[in-house]
Amino acid sequence: MGVAIAVILLLVLAVAVLAGASRRRDRSAVGLSRETRRRDVTNPLLGGSEAEAAPSGREVEAAAAAARSGSGVVAVESAPAEPFVAPDPVAVGVSRRQFFNRSLVGMMGFGLSGFGGASIAFLWPQGVSGFGSKIKVGNVVELLADITANNGFLYKPEGRMWITAYPNGAVEKARANYSAPELAGMTAGVDGGFDAGIIALYQKCPHLGCRVPNCVSSQWFECPCHGSQYNQVGEKRGGPAPRGMDRFAMSVTDGVLTVDTGTIVQGPPIGTNTTGQEAEGPNCIGQADGH
Repeated sequence: MGVAIAVILLLVLAVAVLAGASRRRDRSAVGLSRETRRRDVTNPLLGGSEAEAAPSGREVEAAAAAARSGSGVVAVESAPAEPFVAPDPVAVGVSRRQFFNRSLVGMMGFGLSGFGGASIAFLWPQGVSGFGSKIKVGNVVELLADITANNGFLYKPEGRMWITAYPNGAVEKARANYSAPELAGMTAGVDGGFDAGIIALYQKCPHLGCRVPNCVSSQWFECPCHGSQYNQVGEKRGGPAPRGMDRFAMSVTDGVLTVDTGTIVQGPPIGTNTTGQEAEGPNCIGQADGH
């Protein structure tokens, strides 16, 4: 019986010791002794006894619960809601395979478009110059001076043509034998008041296409291939050629001669001799039989 009482007393003492230790821990956590708290309450600088009492634990818990429940929260007007737009079912339904297939087709289309554009640019007619185009040869007065300076024959390589003078005295016969595109230059001397007209002859021999040079001594054109001969204005005078030298269409505007090397006019038929020019000296090529 005495032992049981002793055990009970020990348990009561242990509980008392634990309770005291707990109070000491609370005081040490706060860091203020009872005496300090008493002085703070009576201190007028800290509010004294008339200052408002600190909220109790129940009041703190009630305030926290009110904050969690949403009471005391000020309502703020929100921005207007955006209208709902349904997603594109085609875009949403694109799979990875479809994406790669469409990308491949797109790249192929882009490549073919570039190739097509380059082909069209290559085939599209471009502005041309030189042979096959209209060439401004020069002022008629200056051309006549150049012809005289070159012993009656002026060669223009960019047009593959010979430029010679056409005498004003032969214009009436020329009108009866030549077409309008040829006459535009041949009659320039009479129409424009120049010393002579102009004629532009294609350099090829109408026989087999050899380049026909001029002969300074005879003042004719003489083909070295088969001996065809032509007077200074390209009319046939001998050899196997089927006609006179071919010539280009011409025009004279404000005294400037333009030759259309893209328009070749067949030379005059055998027997045409509007100028009556005979060889003025020895022939450069042996006299060929005409046939």
